Amino acid sequence: MAVRKLKPVTPGQRHKIIGAFDTITESTPEKSLLEPIKRSGGRNNSGRMTMRYIGGGHKRKYRVIDFKREKHGVEAKVESIQYDPNRSARIALLVYADGEKRYMLAPNGLAVGQAVVSGDNVAPEIGNALPLAKIPLGTLVHNIELNPGQGGVMARSAGTYAQLLSRDGKYAILKLPSGESRMVLTTCKATVGTVGNTEHNIERSGKAGRSRWLGRRPRTRGVAMNPVDHPMGGGEGRSSGGHPRSRNGVLAKGYKTRNPKKATSKYILEKRKK
Repeated sequence: MAVRKLKPVTPGQRHKIIGAFDTITESTPEKSLLEPIKRSGGRNNSGRMTMRYIGGGHKRKYRVIDFKREKHGVEAKVESIQYDPNRSARIALLVYADGEKRYMLAPNGLAVGQAVVSGDNVAPEIGNALPLAKIPLGTLVHNIELNPGQGGVMARSAGTYAQLLSRDGKYAILKLPSGESRMVLTTCKATVGTVGNTEHNIERSGKAGRSRWLGRRPRTRGVAMNPVDHPMGGGEGRSSGGHPRSRNGVLAKGYKTRNPKKATSKYILEKRKK
């Protein structure tokens, strides 16, 4: 995956860096795997704005992604690599031997015509999904389940992966993208490889209008508000606003918001990097 840096012929293109879309082979999505997305504009069922800075944006259809990969032992061919407006990763359209079509996250190195399969006794090759108990140590994986049969919930965005460090009894120890080391049941499934579109992190929108296309409205800084509207508001002239905090008074910049009594904390061996 490559990126394109545009010539600065307009102010909006001066700092614009976008994906090259060179890996995408099909621009029309599979109609049977589309679902409508209802947009709220930040309003609740009585029409009141409950979430600020949401609204507008281009219409989208949701692509139904197979995060579970529960069709075991049936080989699927990659028909195309497609763009998904709902996520940073690319998606691959699979056609199974029995004719069924499904979408999966496209890992780095997956090519059109390649065969992928999921199951307990499949080869640990790129795009294949199998339990953590069957994956060799040191392998990079993505789309990892936290509970068996739940479907992948970890390492799903562009360029992310986790490394299988070791196994201890019924648990596998994974090093996650955040730097956290965590125990996951070896019966949980993961897909071999790293998520594609690895250079997504260096993309730059270049202009405010691209945020509006994504449905993001301009955000008002807390220090620009009045004291009645925000804890950091008010003051004579341009004041800094004191210690950074949210509209509800929750501190930013290092204040821990994770519940120390959370039941899953016992599975975290090493906390994420600060």
